[in-house]
Amino acid sequence: MGSSPSRITPEDQAILDLKTQRDKLHQYQRRILILTDKETEIAKQLLAANDKPRALLALRRKKYQQSLLAQTDSQLEQLEKLTQSVEFALIQKDVVFGLQQGTKVLKEIHKEMGGIENVEKLMGETADAIAYQQEVSEMLGGKISNQDEDEVEAELEALEAEINGTATKHSGDVLPNVPDTRLPAIESRRQREDNKQGNKVIESREAILA
Repeated sequence: MGSSPSRITPEDQAILDLKTQRDKLHQYQRRILILTDKETEIAKQLLAANDKPRALLALRRKKYQQSLLAQTDSQLEQLEKLTQSVEFALIQKDVVFGLQQGTKVLKEIHKEMGGIENVEKLMGETADAIAYQQEVSEMLGGKISNQDEDEVEAELEALEAEINGTATKHSGDVLPNVPDTRLPAIESRRQREDNKQGNKVIESREAILA
């Protein structure tokens, strides 16, 4: 008698789907770290150019990407705990729904993986770049919480302070404002020498006239 093929249970499928989502999430985490670092650098460059609105846009997009990853990571952790439950049959619908939502968020993250060239568009001045910046701004409008907005504003202020501090430091290196305490003494010595020379000239003139 041949052995019957093993049947994949709903629980097995859910665990497989979870592992697939987890692997994708780890891939995205590595890739998005490069993008967020680039967005921070671009924000600094824009602040240095006194372009605060676009610097804020770069940081808002960075915060949105980070929140997507954190949301998915938290959700997958919760679903993993559910699949390990002895009452899996009772929460199966919740797990399936959670996996569907996870897939949806992963698709949003995938759209954010447009590459460095899209990040650099945040600095562009062309019509295409400006249209892209407007699109990103509108997309972020309803997707960042008030807390995230506050954190973005705080990060912007920190970067601004860092840039201004660096600029002040460099300016001080070029034009040090160190008082020269020897100056009065030098001026006094010069004045005395000038007076002596003036007296000699007067004496010479008097001698000639005599």
